[in-house]
Amino acid sequence: MKLILVLAAAIAVVYCEETYKTKFDNIDADTIIKNERLLQNHFNCLLEGKNCTPEDEELKKHLPEIIQTCCAKCSEKHKAEAKKMTTFLIENKPDWVKKLLSKYDPDGKYKENCAEQIKASGIDISQF
Repeated sequence: MKLILVLAAAIAVVYCEETYKTKFDNIDADTIIKNERLLQNHFNCLLEGKNCTPEDEELKKHLPEIIQTCCAKCSEKHKAEAKKMTTFLIENKPDWVKKLLSKYDPDGKYKENCAEQIKASGIDISQF
């Protein structure tokens, strides 16, 4: 969940010392979800490195640790926004989810390591 959450919320999550930067707390997943062009741009950045915003670049830089730690440094705000985005992507863009997981979790280690957290958050990624 958190991989997808973070990836999807790519958009909304960025790194800091103990938690992700709070200056990104104002990024609204709902706004991104409602704007297909904006959503596509963020996806293209994460998947292909194209047209990245500074926030996207920061996220991409830190994704390996985010994945390895099951988003341990995410604030509750980040987790909530990421959950919104992940739920939307699973329901509306499952091919994107598969592509993102293929790129950022090719061996399925994240899914395996974070399975309990993913399930506890109410997100079903068993289809991926």
